Amino acid sequence: MSRRGRRRTLDEKERALWDQVTRSVTPLRPQPVPADASPPEPEPAPPLAEPPARGTALRRSSVPVPAPAVPPLAALEPKARRRLARGAAVDARLDLHGLSQAAAHRRLRQFLQEAQAGGLSVVLVITGKGERGTAVADLGLHEGARGVLRRAVPLWLAEPDLRAIVVGFEEAGRRHGGEGALYVRIRRRQA
Repeated sequence: MSRRGRRRTLDEKERALWDQVTRSVTPLRPQPVPADASPPEPEPAPPLAEPPARGTALRRSSVPVPAPAVPPLAALEPKARRRLARGAAVDARLDLHGLSQAAAHRRLRQFLQEAQAGGLSVVLVITGKGERGTAVADLGLHEGARGVLRRAVPLWLAEPDLRAIVVGFEEAGRRHGGEGALYVRIRRRQA
């Protein structure tokens, strides 16, 4: 006789465990109950191996569902980096000079979303190097306050919600602005 034709009978412990499992499951499509049928008598539940602590409620699932992982940032491939440093064209540019932080942040997000929708792979974001000399002193700021966008843009690009768009970024080559600009790799849009 084949294995499919035989049925194994459950012992007493297995039967009690199976009954407990079937009572804890909610059917996807409940079976209609005939009008003339009387409700089945509930069977006594088998004792639990360890009683729950006082004041705790039993839950269907106490295992938390993990949030999707944020993809890590990746550097440009060396070959692509060399091509860009030699002056190869980037797919698009965004110049943030003269914008406030809030306006620059909004414009950067919009630009990156459009770049991804357009299928672009590497874009250039120009932050500028920041004001020099007396302009910083005239504002009453210390020298470390120079280049607000230059410091803020990398932080924005590393935000978890932009990781769906940004693969990675790094400082641009001298021909594209050097330390005042960033090459940003755009993630391909998932179909």
